[in-house]
Amino acid sequence: MRGWTAARTAAAVSGGEVKALEVAYAALQSIEALDPKVNAFTDVLNDRALREAGAVDDALAEGRDLPLAGVPYAVKNLYDVEGLTTRAGAKIMRENPPAGADATLVRKLKDAGAVLIGATHMGEYAYDFTGESAHDGICRNPHDTGYMTGGSSSGSAAATAAGMVPLAMGSDTNGSIRVPASFCGLFGLKPTYGRLSRAGTYPFVGSLDHLGPLTRSAEDLAMIFDILQGHDPADPAQSSQPEIETHPRLAEGIGQLRIAVAGGYFKEKALPEALEATDRVAKALGASLEIDIPEAARARAAAYVITAAEGSSLHLKRIIERPHDFDPETRDRFLAGTMVPAVWMQQAQRFRSWFRDLFRKIFEKVDILLAPATPFPALASGTKTFTINDETMPARPNIGLFTQPISYIGLPAVTVPIWLEGAKLPIGVQVIAPAWREDLALRVARHLELTGVATAPIADLAD
Repeated sequence: MRGWTAARTAAAVSGGEVKALEVAYAALQSIEALDPKVNAFTDVLNDRALREAGAVDDALAEGRDLPLAGVPYAVKNLYDVEGLTTRAGAKIMRENPPAGADATLVRKLKDAGAVLIGATHMGEYAYDFTGESAHDGICRNPHDTGYMTGGSSSGSAAATAAGMVPLAMGSDTNGSIRVPASFCGLFGLKPTYGRLSRAGTYPFVGSLDHLGPLTRSAEDLAMIFDILQGHDPADPAQSSQPEIETHPRLAEGIGQLRIAVAGGYFKEKALPEALEATDRVAKALGASLEIDIPEAARARAAAYVITAAEGSSLHLKRIIERPHDFDPETRDRFLAGTMVPAVWMQQAQRFRSWFRDLFRKIFEKVDILLAPATPFPALASGTKTFTINDETMPARPNIGLFTQPISYIGLPAVTVPIWLEGAKLPIGVQVIAPAWREDLALRVARHLELTGVATAPIADLAD
């Protein structure tokens, strides 16, 4: 059962081919065998998983319809899980009492028949692009354990890429779903800002935080996204936009969609592998138009200002009282954020409106934009800097060069995994759609999957 997609698993369990309990046992055995090699899980919930799986089998015997019957999944450890302390990757948070209830999206998955297997490794307070934690150690890329998973949804990506689960939930503030999806070879969805409820999750930057899934199948991504939708009054930032059915629309294909490639900044900052992957996707989709995105570098800088200011404000009291309990790199970035002048923050918000309007005009001409998800494939573990165009940058804050401008204005984006000929590691391409049109990005991702352009094979973790 290792290697089954969520759709395949649900069909097998619902059809009586296998029991949900058997699937849960298999997933737990897989974690026991494989997780010591990658360090994806912080908590494995054996008792809860078997209890939920048994309940699924009972419900099916009673004739209930469960769209995710028996599908094992994991959640980034900033989602509240009843009875488990929500650590958010931080040492200080471990002193908190266990959560009294599940996060909204965890509850939605449970109601659909999915079985929660565990909580996963993440960067401290989600402020990380590497997957290397001072508190929980290095989360390793299953395709080559000497390389980064990317972050901050590191464990969710590693668990899915290794085949321990077919689905894991992450969060994306500046690229924390799309970066690990790119490094670990997965399909990852960052929905429109405000689309999915964030109730019951630990925040990082309120005006940029998104939640979403990582999978090994575009079909799974659409199916799960549909289940996660729905207005939740417990999240005041959630939009009242109507739900949009994406899974049934996958069959429509790309049809007459107008697809273009993002140029300028998105090419100038990319290494050859990122350019080749984007070009392969563009050719497969018949996209010959290139659109320059003016001021994308400024948008990325503005997103960084907002991240630093909002994030440091949330943690200032802890930084003052317990500085030595932070990961030093995270602490130093938060400290820098406390010194951001108010006028910078004001200007970053003003520019946000301008940049959002720019994309509205672009999406009057095209339906989809393609851009690299990361400037390069996964870096070797422990890498501190990288160099692009003779400019050397620290790795931890800068891997999200191409994801931050998109998060900044809350657009939906799907990362699709590309394997270049002879490459030992994958690299992702972003499929970016207008606000509230996740269905368009998912249709393109599914087309790329069906044509074999985007693939997400399970990592071979054999000794």
